[in-house]
Amino acid sequence: EGLGGTLRDGVQTAFTPVQQGVAWVTRPVVGFFEGISDLVGIRDENRRLRLQVADLERQLAETESLQEKVDELEQILAIEPPGDLDTVAARVLATGASDFDAMRLIDKGRADGITVDMPVIDEGGLVGRVVAVTENSARIRLITDPTMRVAVRVERTGETGILIGRGGGALQLEMFNTSAALIEGDLLVTADGRFPAGIPVARVIEPAEAEVGFSLITKAAPEAELSRVDYVKVLVFTSDEVGATEGEGETPIQPPLEGTTTTTTTEGAETTVPGTGSTTSP
Repeated sequence: EGLGGTLRDGVQTAFTPVQQGVAWVTRPVVGFFEGISDLVGIRDENRRLRLQVADLERQLAETESLQEKVDELEQILAIEPPGDLDTVAARVLATGASDFDAMRLIDKGRADGITVDMPVIDEGGLVGRVVAVTENSARIRLITDPTMRVAVRVERTGETGILIGRGGGALQLEMFNTSAALIEGDLLVTADGRFPAGIPVARVIEPAEAEVGFSLITKAAPEAELSRVDYVKVLVFTSDEVGATEGEGETPIQPPLEGTTTTTTTEGAETTVPGTGSTTSP
């Protein structure tokens, strides 16, 4: 036992430096491979977390978009129509390819009581009118369309004029035989004609003053945000009902047809002849 113990102690003493050297060399190598393994795991975890974050952001965007639609629909449903008219709420299914395309398709039609010429509004004001109807859909023409003419009244002064579409952007306002100047921000509402009176249509964006012997012409911006209309209300109203909503002795204001001139004779009769669309009187 004495000899064996001595040998063991000697061998242990001799090999201890070798063991320490091997441990000193191999420990970094083992640590290096363990580090690579941990790095791969961290990268996988990061990739999984990034995908999870992207999915949550997508869900949040969808939720916000849905909330915006709900808010807009609530605003549309809260609109009080003029004259206690019946209304039909509808969603815009298709928009034009550009701002100059003034046609929109909605998801309500003949089956819902919609007919041609009915006015269309949103929470801002007048959007346009129905120009074509199928059983379950309808096509509306925006007030910015060049063929549209809307009889309007300046809310501040009570004077009337005609709003003309220009295919996008600002509308053109023409007023005849007026003496009052227009200021920026003047609100224009529908006058009697093919639309119920009192619906906000546009606001004057360029002030103008009337000149003797000339019509007043300026620009106005639509009150409705026509570039982002999603929901609308169709008013169950046609121009045939104008007489029932006006007082006795009042004459409906009819927008002049495109390409015609209305001339007033000395006897008070009106005749329509080819012209530029302006109104003159002796």
